[in-house]
Amino acid sequence: MDHRPNITRSLFFLSIFYGGMVCIAGVLGNKQVSLGPISQLGNLVGVGPLAVEAGIFAFLLLVSVSSAVAELHGPDTARRLVIFGFVPLVMSVLLSLVVLELPPSPSMEPDRLHAFEMMMSGTPRIWLGGIVAYGISQILNVTIFSALRQGGGRLLWLRAAIASVLSQIADTLIFISIAFYGVFPVGELIVGQMLTKVVLSIVLVPPLIYFFVGLGRWFDRRRGL
Repeated sequence: MDHRPNITRSLFFLSIFYGGMVCIAGVLGNKQVSLGPISQLGNLVGVGPLAVEAGIFAFLLLVSVSSAVAELHGPDTARRLVIFGFVPLVMSVLLSLVVLELPPSPSMEPDRLHAFEMMMSGTPRIWLGGIVAYGISQILNVTIFSALRQGGGRLLWLRAAIASVLSQIADTLIFISIAFYGVFPVGELIVGQMLTKVVLSIVLVPPLIYFFVGLGRWFDRRRGL
């Protein structure tokens, strides 16, 4: 008798996509981006023009996908997805450390080697901060999103936005505190990052959650894929 678990097409696709975003988020985070009108919000709170690491876009996709999985397959499945996400995350960190230790080819251009090492290197505190912040913020997102539905909330976009905002606040506090507290004053950095992530969560997560839920339902209706 075949006892293989029944994995739907939507869960299969969203899980693969989720794993890819977990890995690329840290790489994209090496670039700071300025987002026009959003960058000027910092002047209103006295922290100067705002900038945010580009990895936020991958993290907002992670938030949207985990919420979509919770909507389609239940919060327990979404939490397992987050936990399984530690596997590609930790493996990508370990593989980066191995590659950094391997001797470079003599034919590799020095400027290119320096750029690679500068981008991929990180202190133990930064690695740890990223891993801890990922786990707590993503589990928090799924928990809040699902609790709002159980509490009678039916507005998908509103539940997703609220869960994303609160999880991104937690992500910022955890990551910056672990990675940089005691190294330099982190107050303005926390305020600036938090404000930018909250705005992006409100703007981007509602359309993304509808896209991923709709895509998941389309996959599950299809035959022969």
